[in-house]
Amino acid sequence: MKAIVSHEFAPLDALKYEDAPDPAAEGRKVVIRVEAAGVNYPDGLVVQGLYQMKPPHPFTPGMEVAGVVETVGPDVRNLSVGDRVVTICELGGYAEKVAADERRVFPIGDMDSADACALMVAYGTSHHALKQRAALQPGETLCVLGGAGATGIAAIQIGKIMGARVIAVCSTPEKRKLAQEAGADETIGYDSLKDDLKALTDGKGVDVVYDVVGGAAFDACSRSMARNGRLLIIGFASGEIPKFPVNLALVKEYAVVGVFWGNFTRAEPQVYADNMKQLIGWYQDGKVKPLIEGRYPLSEAAGVLKRVLGRGATGKLVLIP
Repeated sequence: MKAIVSHEFAPLDALKYEDAPDPAAEGRKVVIRVEAAGVNYPDGLVVQGLYQMKPPHPFTPGMEVAGVVETVGPDVRNLSVGDRVVTICELGGYAEKVAADERRVFPIGDMDSADACALMVAYGTSHHALKQRAALQPGETLCVLGGAGATGIAAIQIGKIMGARVIAVCSTPEKRKLAQEAGADETIGYDSLKDDLKALTDGKGVDVVYDVVGGAAFDACSRSMARNGRLLIIGFASGEIPKFPVNLALVKEYAVVGVFWGNFTRAEPQVYADNMKQLIGWYQDGKVKPLIEGRYPLSEAAGVLKRVLGRGATGKLVLIP
């Protein structure tokens, strides 16, 4: 099979599109013929050696795929050859085939494969963040940084389902339009973030902030929180990991809450499975709809990752073998 292979921690251009061994269906694993592989920000960090996980070389990046079950292991109980499925695989997704444990594989029926990929990391992260980590309540104000990205669009849609008033923050008018179309009640930019949030909340502050950006945007939000607020730390797309003055949490009485979705899926597999069933149900009911910006050949993985890491992407990007 063809796959994208990392032979060393290096810039993205060092990735190779080459032949790789076919995976085997052993134990409770199934081999999936990949229809779409989702592209995520951490993928680009992993191949450069900038992520907390540093796998041995060579390896194939990619943590989410959708496709068709091609072969099943001898101990597989609930899946059959020909089933269309989606899975989180942590590594190995940027390939024509991938092996995955059936306990982390979800049937998708006739769902679009790119949409199914988006429901995994992007919607899975936002769902876990807002449901388990923030316990977002109806009537609360939710501020979504990076509102036009894949996770941002997901957070907007899920926030509205959960009954929140959503303020989306985006860097350009074009991105703000996408966030508005996703359901945001208000859209603003980053230039006067603290003042804008104060004005939009009548000085009360924001109940929940969904921060995938870090840097100066985090600094502004840390000074814009309501009492009993929750500032969710998702990632640092700005490239700057901020330093937090803890006295703010003391005097304003809010919480800074870490969100590491990958760890959650391993630590609480049943809750994770329940979350995915709810997300797939929302999709089938038309309550959530991923924005798929583009579908690109697998061989163009390096260029697509550059766009994602450079914050030039809107919505979800996928690779097609």
